[in-house]
Amino acid sequence: MLSRLDALPREARDTLFLLLVIAWVILPQVGHLPLWCSLLAGAVLLWRGALAVGARPLPGRAWLLGLLTLTVAATWLTHRTLLGRDAGVTLIVVLLTLKTLELRARRDAFVVFFLGFFTMLTNFFFSQSLLTAAAMLIALGGLLTALVNAHLPVGRPPLAQAARMAARMTLIGAPIMAALFVLFPRLSPLWGIPSDAMTGRSGLSAQMQVGRIASLALDDSIAMRIQFKGAPPPQQALYFRGPVLSSFDGREWRAPLSTFAPGIQAGVELLLIGPALEYEVTLEPSNRPWIFVLDATGVAPDTPGFETMMTPELQWLSNRPVTDILRYRAQSHPDFRHGPRSPVPSLQRYLMLPPDSNPRTVALATAMRRDPGLAGASPSALANAVLERLRSGGYIYTLEPGTYGQHTADEFWFDRKEGFCEHIASSFVILMRALGVPSRVVTGYQGGERNPVDGYWTVRQSDAHAWAEIWQSGAGWLRVDPTSAVSPGRVGGLQRLQPPRGVLDTALVTLSPDMAARLRAGWEALNNGWNQWVLNYTQSRQLNLLKNIGFASPSWEDLSYVLIGLLVLASLIGAAWTLWERSQHDPWLRLLERARRRLRKAGFDIPAASPPRQIAAMLQARQALASEGRRTCAEGTPSGSVEEWLLRLEAQRYARSTDSTLSELKREFKQLAWPK
Repeated sequence: MLSRLDALPREARDTLFLLLVIAWVILPQVGHLPLWCSLLAGAVLLWRGALAVGARPLPGRAWLLGLLTLTVAATWLTHRTLLGRDAGVTLIVVLLTLKTLELRARRDAFVVFFLGFFTMLTNFFFSQSLLTAAAMLIALGGLLTALVNAHLPVGRPPLAQAARMAARMTLIGAPIMAALFVLFPRLSPLWGIPSDAMTGRSGLSAQMQVGRIASLALDDSIAMRIQFKGAPPPQQALYFRGPVLSSFDGREWRAPLSTFAPGIQAGVELLLIGPALEYEVTLEPSNRPWIFVLDATGVAPDTPGFETMMTPELQWLSNRPVTDILRYRAQSHPDFRHGPRSPVPSLQRYLMLPPDSNPRTVALATAMRRDPGLAGASPSALANAVLERLRSGGYIYTLEPGTYGQHTADEFWFDRKEGFCEHIASSFVILMRALGVPSRVVTGYQGGERNPVDGYWTVRQSDAHAWAEIWQSGAGWLRVDPTSAVSPGRVGGLQRLQPPRGVLDTALVTLSPDMAARLRAGWEALNNGWNQWVLNYTQSRQLNLLKNIGFASPSWEDLSYVLIGLLVLASLIGAAWTLWERSQHDPWLRLLERARRRLRKAGFDIPAASPPRQIAAMLQARQALASEGRRTCAEGTPSGSVEEWLLRLEAQRYARSTDSTLSELKREFKQLAWPK
């Protein structure tokens, strides 16, 4: 690419290179920009490139003013504002591309450079992933190369030379950048928040609308990573609790409204049994206030920068949505008892069903109650009877059940007999409520897979799950997962849900399944390292770093002292490096330059590039030395004179054999009788 650009005239070459860099900066944002903005940016960059190659004049100010007016109006119509993240990024991209149409002078180029740097940063408003950072590192190299090239106005320097200089500058600045990253006070994230578009894809939502989604597309993105302290529980026991849904209107399940108050809310009846399981969660942004823990924990998770509370349904909530990667520690007790042990009025809401909803399911419950084998049966026995019906009744777990009608449970139990976990859990809870058993739907994540590279457990959006809880006198709330009766592999580790593979993934799996698994595990471990050490480098980790290097009670003052000390040390190292570099210059040239300066002080007009022999001739001509015993420069000069010393200096450099060394000439330099 660089060689093809080098074949063009310099102005066209430099312009095309800058346009390519701008296109690379804008490309990651195409999915977040309005369609018209992406098309306009591409068209303007192609237009400007054609003008550069054809050496045609740029459009006039009327064109630019018209385009700017249209794009500002289009931005307003699209976003209904000119402020905010989305509208601001749209305008920045528009301004950057339109500015290339008036790229006439170096000043215009510098404006484009700095707009390009700013646009590069806006990519992090939408994603801070490792891929985005790598793409922007390439963009940074391209912009620095263009900037260095603009400061080389003479001749036609190759772009490779500018690229090497830009790389050298980047490497020199890297230690300072790393020190500032580690020690500069951590501020709240400046970046944007991810969009909330869970509908129709696997994952969690604040409500569960049963039967309105014909098919479920698996989202393979990572929801969180778990690192256990000690041996992890079995995979089928990994239930990460999310929203608990208890209100049902016939089609939609909702969680009860909660007013945030830090700590554990009143009404929580929790008995923890056995030792605690300690672990650390790295939660991806969700734009939700949900803090996921394993059932159940009686101690608030250690969430830096967040206050948390636990609802009576054992769900942990934060005081604000999680809009950035959050790492927190928690401890859970897999063995626990929850809820009242005897009937209380508050349980009545877990028996409520809409009037005239799912009549066939209600009739099924009435028939089961009349069954002599189930007369007086406990809620656990009734649940087992329903689970047995799921196992033996020909029910199927599928991600494409089609849309359901008004009575979703009736269709599931008697007509379709297929659905994904939401259909199964909802139909199970409706039947249990019709049987007179307090029941509710619990959503969250189930399972996960261990990454063999770094040992973290990876929980994906495709692991989002819905299960049920029933209440039984003397025991409280009990977990029942009806999906395990239909598809045991969905809850165990044998048949985890996998999204459709792309062409490359399919080819890799076909050629070598083990290699594909290793590549995926390695890439996810690399991303996890990026999350742990870069994106999740928090204020507390800064202070822990100071504690590790000897500060007993580190504070922000200590952090500033360390940062100032490092900057002073870097300045001293830079000064020492400058002196060292100066000493590495050719000592012969430095000695000759000292002689030139000495003679200039005496009034001699010595040219900057004059060699020693020419200087000696100038001295002889000016001073007209005719003393006895002196010879002309062609015949040699007596020892001790400046002219003779200059000729010996030249001989030391260029003669095949000479008796003078550079160190001797340096000593003699101080003893010579220089003209005054």
